[in-house]
Amino acid sequence: MERKHNWKPRKVVVVGAGAVGSTFAFALAQTGLADEIALIDQDERFAAGQVLDLSHGQPFFAPVDIHIGNAQDYANAQVIVMTAGAKQRPGQSRLDLLRENALIVENVVADIVARQSEAVLLVVTNPVDVLTYVAAKKCGWERGRVLGSGTVLDTARLRHLLAQRLRVDVHNVHAYVLGEHGDSQFVAWSLAHVAGMSIDDHCPVCGLSEFRSQTREELERTVRDSAYHIIDYKGATHFGVGLALVRIVGSILRNERNILAVSTMLEGEYGQTDVCLSVPCIVSESGIDRVVETNLAGRERVALLRSATVITKSLRDLGPDHSV
Repeated sequence: MERKHNWKPRKVVVVGAGAVGSTFAFALAQTGLADEIALIDQDERFAAGQVLDLSHGQPFFAPVDIHIGNAQDYANAQVIVMTAGAKQRPGQSRLDLLRENALIVENVVADIVARQSEAVLLVVTNPVDVLTYVAAKKCGWERGRVLGSGTVLDTARLRHLLAQRLRVDVHNVHAYVLGEHGDSQFVAWSLAHVAGMSIDDHCPVCGLSEFRSQTREELERTVRDSAYHIIDYKGATHFGVGLALVRIVGSILRNERNILAVSTMLEGEYGQTDVCLSVPCIVSESGIDRVVETNLAGRERVALLRSATVITKSLRDLGPDHSV
């Protein structure tokens, strides 16, 4: 007999009503994927304003119940999206900010667990790989139910740039950015292809003759630095990540089983254990259904190890008071 869940189908709780959380809620509402969106924020007046503003768009999209949420909403949510986090203040160290955000994540997870939620928890708060690990350890669930947004957005940026360079529609470009959602991320060029052809095989077809290593390094650097440029221009990134979250959450709500580069706790895959990294995963109703262990090139496995080392160091710096 199929097990019955205590969650309400198509109910999404968004923790954090700031730029990322509200943009995601706005994008999600327009898709018709969710029947209910609960928006939770420490500043209840701010959350009330966001909900009111979003609700005024009801005549322009499919019916969806958008309301101010509270901890009780965790009990029957199908998906909980954690976007809340502190911004770095002048004079505040990166480590102090990390500890502050780890405490925020732990407090939210404690509330979720206390409500006996059976939801899938999607962590977006940065540094996402470290905080996905903290959330996973705090809740103690099976690993598939806790995932991070990882490099889904970085992968989208890469596909956009490759499509421009190769002069094809972006939907026909398949490639992944893996590892840390941060400076140690890398492009898995061995997995990149267009119409089933590797990038190297496709280039003569599209008239580029070859895809030079210099070009690859330039693209990789552009992807890695994209967030810095956007933040420098306008102060924050939220449109791209909002749409990336719709892609991930949609795969959960509709059990689509998309393969996405989300952050997950590795248990021996790719030679890594007890660390959260972005690798290709099948995302379904249960969260991460399976890690797809591909044959990465030698230098890519070295790059993945480098990312793991960076994240593990951050976890050590975070210390034993944060479920580590």
